[in-house]
Amino acid sequence: MEPVGSFLPGKSGSSHFDPVVFVKQPRTILRLLCWVFSMVVFSCIVNEGYMNIGSERLLCVFNKNADACNYGVTVGVVCFLGSVCFLVLDIYFPTIHSVRLRRRATLIDMVFSALASFLWFVGFCFLANQWQQTTEEELPLAQGSDAARAAVAFCFFSILTWVRDTWGGSGCVDTLFTMTAYPGPNPDDAGFPNPDDASLWNSRPDVIQPGIEPGTVVTPVV
Repeated sequence: MEPVGSFLPGKSGSSHFDPVVFVKQPRTILRLLCWVFSMVVFSCIVNEGYMNIGSERLLCVFNKNADACNYGVTVGVVCFLGSVCFLVLDIYFPTIHSVRLRRRATLIDMVFSALASFLWFVGFCFLANQWQQTTEEELPLAQGSDAARAAVAFCFFSILTWVRDTWGGSGCVDTLFTMTAYPGPNPDDAGFPNPDDASLWNSRPDVIQPGIEPGTVVTPVV
């Protein structure tokens, strides 16, 4: 998403979308990394994370613990879908005119990223522990060992990317509690007459100034 300044209503009306510029943004690159890492984790487990040793029952390569494989696949799929959703949100974010909707979107983004960081941390510790307890006898011919190592490694990489994503959105969330309502036009600005200017009322005798009788000449206050 855009930085803190994106909360300003004046910057929320742009509808032009440049794919090249969008892909080159650091935020988009981070999203794509989260997407790829999540896909690698659950793909490794689904494709090679189960083994069949002398029976029709498939066993998880992580110490034959089905919970380890299920956890890795579940978190991977959830974060994969979440990355896709937030990529789409990033595309349409500049067209959102409501400051309130922008705040909610950014807050949801940060909360989801923080939750994903925690889930990947738990997953990394869980899978690494189960893989450490797996013996060579349980994996004949090192079946699925490469996929298991890749899943553990990319769990760790996912922690880094999602933590960075959370930290990137925290700056925007800080403004949720510090932004004040935008004031109306300042009379002192160019283009807006000052109601205290005596010459304004003297030049328009037909306009009644509050508290002044019509036709009365107003003397400037020095």
